[in-house]
Amino acid sequence: MGKPTGFKEFERMVVGYRDPLERLGDYQEIFRQPVEEKLATQGARCMDCGVPFCQSATGCPIDNLIPEWNDLVYQGRWREALDRLHKTNNFPEFTGRTCPAPCEGACVLGITDPPVTIKNIENAIIDRGFAEGWVTPNVPQKRTGKRVAIVGSGPAGLAAAAQLNSVGHEVTVYERADRIGGLLTYGIPNMKLGKDVVERRLDVMRAEGVKFVTGADVGRNVSPQSLLDDFDALVLATGATKPRDLPIPGRELSGIHFAMEFLTANTKSLLDSNHEDGEYISAAGKDVIVIGGGDTGTDCIGTSMRHGCASLVNFELLPQPPENRAPDNPWPQWPRIYRVDYGHEEVAAKFGDDPRSYCVMSKEFLDDGNGKVAGIRTVQVDWVKDNGRFQPVEIEGSEREWKADLVLLAMGFLGPEQYILDGLDVELDGRGNYQAEHGRFATSLEGVFAAGDCRRGQSLVVWAINEGRGVARAVDQYLMGVSSLPAPG
Repeated sequence: MGKPTGFKEFERMVVGYRDPLERLGDYQEIFRQPVEEKLATQGARCMDCGVPFCQSATGCPIDNLIPEWNDLVYQGRWREALDRLHKTNNFPEFTGRTCPAPCEGACVLGITDPPVTIKNIENAIIDRGFAEGWVTPNVPQKRTGKRVAIVGSGPAGLAAAAQLNSVGHEVTVYERADRIGGLLTYGIPNMKLGKDVVERRLDVMRAEGVKFVTGADVGRNVSPQSLLDDFDALVLATGATKPRDLPIPGRELSGIHFAMEFLTANTKSLLDSNHEDGEYISAAGKDVIVIGGGDTGTDCIGTSMRHGCASLVNFELLPQPPENRAPDNPWPQWPRIYRVDYGHEEVAAKFGDDPRSYCVMSKEFLDDGNGKVAGIRTVQVDWVKDNGRFQPVEIEGSEREWKADLVLLAMGFLGPEQYILDGLDVELDGRGNYQAEHGRFATSLEGVFAAGDCRRGQSLVVWAINEGRGVARAVDQYLMGVSSLPAPG
């Protein structure tokens, strides 16, 4: 633990974001630089819990040794803290920036006081590790002669690749985009996860011997059967990239886009030409409506604001969450409470109000007369319990029309795209994901494994890392009979 009385003496102090109006002028990361002394103080708040829920149960899916590295940071032993962090997490720089921190929701201190700033400390450890040159390639001493193909270079695929390579297998990762990283590169905007941060980790993996192939769209320009023929095992880590649509009247109008279509084009153009090529969907001067909350919705908000949109509204179908935990949401469950994310803060700073409008059901997209979207007709809903389940009920007389030149659909994802399985007899579960049991990760086809969102459904980056590490152990056991890789939690 940190200081025995630290949780009594010190208040929670997070590493804040840059001023919202300042950061709207660029695509640099939104985070301020942490102060080492303040991080040590925050590490001192970590308690000597009998059971550290932060690293187990409803806390961290990859069982991060949180109390250990909190204590090491408090003592100023940063190099050892990095070693403890890397024991369970291949990519703490990704989780430290993008994870909503279920560990903090499960922090024992959080029962009565604000929890330890676990996420800030994690991110500071790994950033210091790179800055000090402590993160170096770990090339395996021997190769097994076994070859593994991984389809998808998001966090699950990369974690699997890192783990399998570490025990000597030859790993090749196939990515359909022109850059490696999957969700990390094209799904999460630069201001939340700088692509230099992604690339520095990929450089380490390349030096360790992992091979990457871009422009490889398995099921289209790469035959999945050829991967089975050429490799000893195949891992599907394609993510859940099939977006949820909104099939209401007027859906065919131009100016309505899926969130990932918008975010991917923006980041690609930013990286290719700093937006000079114009190859992106611009929100500049437009009235923007984002339908759907969550991280993806917030990223659409932040990106639209940086384009210079004229106005921005965010529809959420569910009611506004409470300020504090509800009676049916006790610790250590993830607290379902009202939060202001970076995009909401930026809209409020620029336009004066939080952009979110709750209990809004979209009924029809409105036509400007030339085949372009001009707005949305909506209705307010009440959530009423029916047979034990809450259902939305439209409120009579609450119809409204909203102006919009650009509508972004950020309502989640329905599973993997099925063309990837062309010619492969892999069974799917009832939700359209690849059928594979957590822990075994084996699909119905011999030698084919699945991990990440394509197996479990849309989830967090930290869960993708859990699955990538888990499937690596399963593949290693399949190839070698035994495995020294850690089992997933």
